Amino acid sequence: MPPAPVNPFAATLAALSPEQPVLIAGPTASGKSALALEIAEAQGGTIVNADASQVYDCWRILTARPGPQEEARAPHLLYGHVAATDPYSTGHWLREVTEILQQDIRPIITGGTGLYFAALTEGLAEIPATPPEVRAKGDEMPLEALLAALDAQTKARIDTRNRARVQRAWEVLTSTGRPLSAWQAETGTPALPLSACYPVVFDVEKDWLNARIARRFDQMLEEGVLEEVAALRRTYDPTLPAHRAIGAPELMGHLAGELSLEAAREAVVIATRQFAKRQRTWMRSRMKDWNGVAPV
Repeated sequence: MPPAPVNPFAATLAALSPEQPVLIAGPTASGKSALALEIAEAQGGTIVNADASQVYDCWRILTARPGPQEEARAPHLLYGHVAATDPYSTGHWLREVTEILQQDIRPIITGGTGLYFAALTEGLAEIPATPPEVRAKGDEMPLEALLAALDAQTKARIDTRNRARVQRAWEVLTSTGRPLSAWQAETGTPALPLSACYPVVFDVEKDWLNARIARRFDQMLEEGVLEEVAALRRTYDPTLPAHRAIGAPELMGHLAGELSLEAAREAVVIATRQFAKRQRTWMRSRMKDWNGVAPV
């Protein structure tokens, strides 16, 4: 008789109190949603999204949002609740999560957006909203020009290859006259300090993750991601953060006849692997005090 399969999450479940809020961070495709569901089904709780792409209503398959079957197994919040044309920032997310924390539920907050977790556990500066004309000007500027305007401290704090983060820092500097680093130095009290929850971060091996990323995109193709993207061709706007989700530009290029499906697939897999590498680097630097899990 073959031995019973080993549950890679058994140690994490054993360490948890059923009343304890849980944070689950990790790079894309590492297994965060599976762990969140296992905790919710074993101990109870509401799964709360902490992924900047999964907040938008325009993509489900493309961003690997939980499907109807997963949503039926446990309560889910902050998934697909924002229109692609609506502004949404870390501040928006933090305000929504703070309201959830005031409810009588046990939150299991999971996702891959490190800035969301940093704002939640370390606090977030109250930065004034960016005027539309400043954002419009930033949309037209190349990344190099945006970066050149930033101070060294701000550049050291952000992912300088992430255009959205760089442009946000430029917008703050332009609209307030103060660098983002100065605003961040005035952060308030965290809504959920690490001492009040059980933080978990996935620390996975690169080759294992790269293989999962490729398999997951092939599964997206089987599930109809091309049809999902095609449905938005007439309203597609590459300047919208929602429409810059990994895979959207590449698959739009395929649908326009600019890329073969094979070339589009390769481009999406490469972009996702590069994104995962940046996530792993950030999390290893900023989440050293979190409890590691490696389901390999």
